[in-house]
Amino acid sequence: MSTGIAVLNFGEPSEPDRDAVVDYLERIFLANMEIEGETTPEAARERARSLAERRVPALIEEYEAIGGSPLNAHAETQAERLESELVARGHDVTTYNGFQFTEPFVEDAATAAAEDEVSNLIGLPLYPLCGPSTTVQALEDLSAGVDDLDWSPEYHEITGWHTHSAYLRLRADAIRDTLEQNGLELGTETRLVFSAHGTPQYYLEEGSRYAQYVDEYAEIVNRMLGDPGYELGYQNHENRDVAWTEPDVESVVEDLDAERVVVDPVSFMHEQSETLSELDLELREEAEERGLGFFRVPVPYDDDRFIELLADLVEPFVADFDPEYYGFQSCTCRDSPNAMCLNARRNEPARDE
Repeated sequence: MSTGIAVLNFGEPSEPDRDAVVDYLERIFLANMEIEGETTPEAARERARSLAERRVPALIEEYEAIGGSPLNAHAETQAERLESELVARGHDVTTYNGFQFTEPFVEDAATAAAEDEVSNLIGLPLYPLCGPSTTVQALEDLSAGVDDLDWSPEYHEITGWHTHSAYLRLRADAIRDTLEQNGLELGTETRLVFSAHGTPQYYLEEGSRYAQYVDEYAEIVNRMLGDPGYELGYQNHENRDVAWTEPDVESVVEDLDAERVVVDPVSFMHEQSETLSELDLELREEAEERGLGFFRVPVPYDDDRFIELLADLVEPFVADFDPEYYGFQSCTCRDSPNAMCLNARRNEPARDE
């Protein structure tokens, strides 16, 4: 049985081209228009375009400062290496890149897999922490893309996997490496700050467990590091009149009573504008203005262990054995019979004794 793996990512323009950046931003704002309440399709498109035009100058400035976003290139390399790893394990697989907001889009990945006539399709979002506008939306787009085609493959979706032991070790080791390379030791003088991508409170109020997953990740990694303690903040994009997750990472760093700060970018599996600009440039500047030494943990996007982890995640669905052997259960965040994750068991309602 031939298997296609749709490797799904957010996507970012690789160059600071104004038209490309405006279109990218408009797609993002339109996809998340529900957070602003009910509206008509025409009004939603007009509002999305207006928000994009307002945001574009600052984002282009960020892209120019970092030399363009490497996100898509990193994602493409990860997909290629995942395919090679699974082929080396003896599986007949092909990977397909799908980006939510840049080409090739998620629906394009479905089309490419259908053209190759694969008999088994797996949706794999590269978002460790399951969120509604990332993991869930990417898989909804993939499912819709499959439904639009005259094609009925065996179909599987993988959602949350931030509690996978190999993933947690990978991230804890990245922090240890940063500390060792800079001669640092976590404690009262050197504080660890986890910086997570923010999300509108609307999604949390609608039942998303994203903030819970962020807390779980931070607590487990902290324990793996020997329990030195940590602070947690969110990178919020408050370009709409809606509430976001709190606290902002900027306020967390501002209130630190320490000499140095080590920042770990939670929920990112690529270097991108949120890491290279928002953290390395903007947050660094704010920290140094306060007299803090600033150190940022690199995202281990190219670590061999990450590719092996991705292969482990999809292998039950490729090799056709029960995913429950690997701890997968039906997802409670994505309402689909095809979706499985590593979070479901912890989120089951308590059973009566």
